[in-house]
Amino acid sequence: MSTESPSQPQWAEEPLDAGEEMSYVYALGRGGEPALREAVARLAGVDGRALRLVESAGLAAVVSSVPSGAFGEQGLRTQLEDMARLETIARSHHAVVDAAFARTTVLPMRLATVYLDDVRVAGMLAAQRDRFLDLLDRLDGHVELGMKVYADAGAVTPPKTEAVVVAESPGRAYLQRRRAQRRGTQDLYRAAAGVAEEAVRVAEGLSRARVVHRPQQGGLAPARGENIANEAYLVPAGEVGRFMSALDASADATPGVRVEVTGPWAPYSFATVTEEDRYGTEEARYGTEEGAGR
Repeated sequence: MSTESPSQPQWAEEPLDAGEEMSYVYALGRGGEPALREAVARLAGVDGRALRLVESAGLAAVVSSVPSGAFGEQGLRTQLEDMARLETIARSHHAVVDAAFARTTVLPMRLATVYLDDVRVAGMLAAQRDRFLDLLDRLDGHVELGMKVYADAGAVTPPKTEAVVVAESPGRAYLQRRRAQRRGTQDLYRAAAGVAEEAVRVAEGLSRARVVHRPQQGGLAPARGENIANEAYLVPAGEVGRFMSALDASADATPGVRVEVTGPWAPYSFATVTEEDRYGTEEARYGTEEGAGR
């Protein structure tokens, strides 16, 4: 991802009237596809807003109108700082993407992708036509699967200290237990690293591409144990069952180490538009870059 500063959005320099609306983009697909048009007709977007297609250069964007007061620069920043509101937007966003992807191949857009209007959306499609069509071809017939590896010390039976040491010296017994616990923890993390390495080897053999994400921590890691590996794989749709079975078996004989496979999802990790692409038209404005816990 580029670290260059994006161009200053045009709407930041030319504020819109309070009642004016902007165009929120959920996903991109090929133009003229009945399946995409059917999905749009059956769904609603953020805050129940009606969806429509904006078509240009053989591509189509799934779009809804949103109020500029709430989705302009300051309004969007305020919404994304409100966790409850952020969750509401994320759920609506991903519901649209997943429903569209269930019918046809689409490129999911980042959460809170907003343009000044449909004209700018059409311009973005035309400007990036070749890149987007190449991505759609690459993703045809594939899904995203997540793979996480956890080390859970609580699932490992702690080693017992020798009774003779306990009888002779409680202090020595305490120190011995602490040393044994440290050794146990070190052994656990070494084992988890080995499981993760093997899981990656297996997953790469059954997938087309791999993306390494940061391990989840805090509220983003509700599962038991410490997340030491968090990856995404682009997998042929026909290989999903085989991929899940192979990964599920990779940690069966390692106490305290767990491998979880999530999905299948729309390929968020493999359809990401680069910073250069996202800001190729000055009017584009993007909010958070994180998926909804995928």
